[in-house]
Amino acid sequence: MDDFVRNKLLEWGLSEWVEKFKDEQINAKSLYYLDDREIDNLITKAGPRVIFKNNLKLLKKEINTNQETVISFQCKQEHEEAADLVQVLPSTSDTGKRKSDLQSDPSRLQSPAKQLRLSMPGFAEPVILSDVKNTMTFVHARLNDQDKLSAFLKKKISDLETDKRELVGIFGKSGAGKSSLINAIIKEKNLLPSRSVNACTSVMVKVEANTHSSKYEAEIEFITKEEWKEELWSFRQLLDNNENQEKQDDDDYRDAVEKLSALYGDDWRKSFENLMDRKYFKEIPEFLQSRRKILTCESANELSAQFVKYTINDSKQGEGNEGKKWFWPLVKCVTVRVPNNPFLQHVTLVDLPGNGDCNKSRDQMWKGIVGDCSTVWIVTEINRAASEKEAWDILDSVSSLIGNGGECQQIHFICTKSDLLDDSDDLSSADIHDRIVKRSIQAKDGVRKAFNKRSKINKHFTDDSFKVFTVSSKEFLKGKHLSPEETEIPKLKGFLQDLNDCHSETVNYVNGAYGILSLIEGARCRKEGAGKADDVCKVLEKNMTEQLDQVKKAVEEAIKDFEQCLTEGVKNSKTSEEKLKSFLDRDKQPSFFKTLQAVVRKDGMHKTKKGEHINLNTVLASCLTDSIDEKFRKTFPNDVKGGSFNGVISRFSLDPNSLIQKYQDVKLQLIFLQTEEDKIKAKLNKIILKGKKVIYNSLTETIEKNMKKCYEDARKISGNDALKKMRKTIETHVSLNRNIYEDAKKTMLEKMNILMTIICKELKETMDQSIKLSLKASALSENLPDVSKHLETVQQHYNEGKCSQEGEVTSQIIIINRFLLNYFNSFYELSKKWGTI
Repeated sequence: MDDFVRNKLLEWGLSEWVEKFKDEQINAKSLYYLDDREIDNLITKAGPRVIFKNNLKLLKKEINTNQETVISFQCKQEHEEAADLVQVLPSTSDTGKRKSDLQSDPSRLQSPAKQLRLSMPGFAEPVILSDVKNTMTFVHARLNDQDKLSAFLKKKISDLETDKRELVGIFGKSGAGKSSLINAIIKEKNLLPSRSVNACTSVMVKVEANTHSSKYEAEIEFITKEEWKEELWSFRQLLDNNENQEKQDDDDYRDAVEKLSALYGDDWRKSFENLMDRKYFKEIPEFLQSRRKILTCESANELSAQFVKYTINDSKQGEGNEGKKWFWPLVKCVTVRVPNNPFLQHVTLVDLPGNGDCNKSRDQMWKGIVGDCSTVWIVTEINRAASEKEAWDILDSVSSLIGNGGECQQIHFICTKSDLLDDSDDLSSADIHDRIVKRSIQAKDGVRKAFNKRSKINKHFTDDSFKVFTVSSKEFLKGKHLSPEETEIPKLKGFLQDLNDCHSETVNYVNGAYGILSLIEGARCRKEGAGKADDVCKVLEKNMTEQLDQVKKAVEEAIKDFEQCLTEGVKNSKTSEEKLKSFLDRDKQPSFFKTLQAVVRKDGMHKTKKGEHINLNTVLASCLTDSIDEKFRKTFPNDVKGGSFNGVISRFSLDPNSLIQKYQDVKLQLIFLQTEEDKIKAKLNKIILKGKKVIYNSLTETIEKNMKKCYEDARKISGNDALKKMRKTIETHVSLNRNIYEDAKKTMLEKMNILMTIICKELKETMDQSIKLSLKASALSENLPDVSKHLETVQQHYNEGKCSQEGEVTSQIIIINRFLLNYFNSFYELSKKWGTI
């Protein structure tokens, strides 16, 4: 059985029959041809059998209808596309306007036939993927390990399995409407709790599709026992060292009390000695066993009721909570999986708390996830959205982590509760609608103006990457005053669907399979002594040398530029020290001593209860990061299509396609090399994206490492003039260790050189091996299976994919050129006839 059949059974509510279909080896192709007798044998119960037959009938009808539509379109397409182009050709009276229209709306170049074909449901994609996967599984089983080529091919087939997920990180203060927004988008009204409670600021909640079951699931990942023991020890130190009058101003003290009370009730106040006793963890034995806990339910409501105690701090809600345990202090992350969701197959929504957690593993996971987000949503209420300090502080605090230090391509500023109006009781429905729309327009304009003033954010993101939405989850569900489109929830859903679709596994898998099957068939049918292979190898190796030289040159130039920028940054280190002094000069503020204690206790990082994000390490590193930010963003654009190192990786090519016409004897091997080239460039883009995060963040991490001893010394200070002594300790350490800037510069440049080595090594070794084994290896042809029929089928899928992915612009240009040629030929003939030329 394959994924397509399994997913269909789950979608139709027939999960109990999955194993039966698996035992009978039913795949996407055989599913289509099942007759009544075979269905009766597979599903022995009448109720499920009726449901299956009805759904299978509908599926067949959908497939047949769309196949007929494709054939009809193919017959009419050229005529209709040419006819449509008549309407967009420039006239003598409004040439400028028509040209502008075409530039601003490329979709006008698509015929109605093409637009309809492009918008057809993607029902065929999982069928194609399933079919090609079955083919490659069959081929893999028939290959042996008796020669290098066969072993190479088996590894290539195994490497085809990839699962890329896009992360959308969602930030916002408690009560901003994050949970309601997520619930509305995924059409699960009661999945994430959205009551007026104190949300746990340390628990990340991921929401994604359940691709393996029709049930609702929550997977709970705990911190380790050792980590909790360390936290208990630090809580005890904190509580013992706090005088009564100081407790009210100590954020960490309040956090400790909150966590201890949630898990232990009042027992912790009696004694700290037995807080690791098993009796406190009866409901969560998985915590003690270092395992993840899985909750499985039939409905979203049921699941929500079960996992709320792992994500929400509800310990202060009074009646009904006496003696109730809340386990969120022990939780690192909760992953919620929703069945039958089309746009979360390759996308994960992540409800993110603020940073500054005292638990190291939670903090590291937070940084990793935030740095991996391709899109970030900042959620705030529409009322005062442009001036909402906490929302902008959140964005400021993570800008470098998601920008140059991450891979975020888009920021969406989402203003929630757009339907809430003051004094609306006496207004008509039409007036309410108009006021909502007007305020949404004003809010968008205000937020965009505020964004343009945020210099820290603008270093990492251009205006094009920032979008504003005004949404109403309530109106989307009820539609009292606004249409669904006006709530802008459909826009966000459409964005997620596009994000999901652009990472379709099918195209990548089919492309790789086409290359592998081409190589197998080329090697199997290769004639002995077909002496062109050596000539081809020489050309390819020459191209390889030239292309690698260009790559190395581009990276070396980038390293040289960064070195110059960082040298200036080191010279400007005083600016960073002035920022540090400005922070330390707050000593006249009543609560500053407790804030500074928290900062040094957490190695320079702290988030106050008021939402202020403090990071002394980034303050000290700012002279270096500021010096490279603009250059870094251009060298490593988060949109990989832009091309790192000025596009030198994207341009890398041994040009195997140009050799096919001349060397037909090794055409199939050259096709394989072309697909390998595409794969290695895609792989390198991932390596570079990951590497550039390490490179950029190394500046702050090097300084943090150097400051660690300083923070440890400051933590030990107590008694009279403790604040003054702590401040002096920090200032003295920085003054005596000015080499920290030079060390950070050196570390970053070393990592750049390592990345250059990895890039060149990956390119050379991968392509060298592919050339050697496809063109030089004298594999035993009798050891290779006949895959000619499989190659023919997969090639058809490959061509279709290429056409839909890359051929849009090309086909439009061909059609335009063809039509213009006919148009002007006709014009010329008519002009001669009329005697005008």
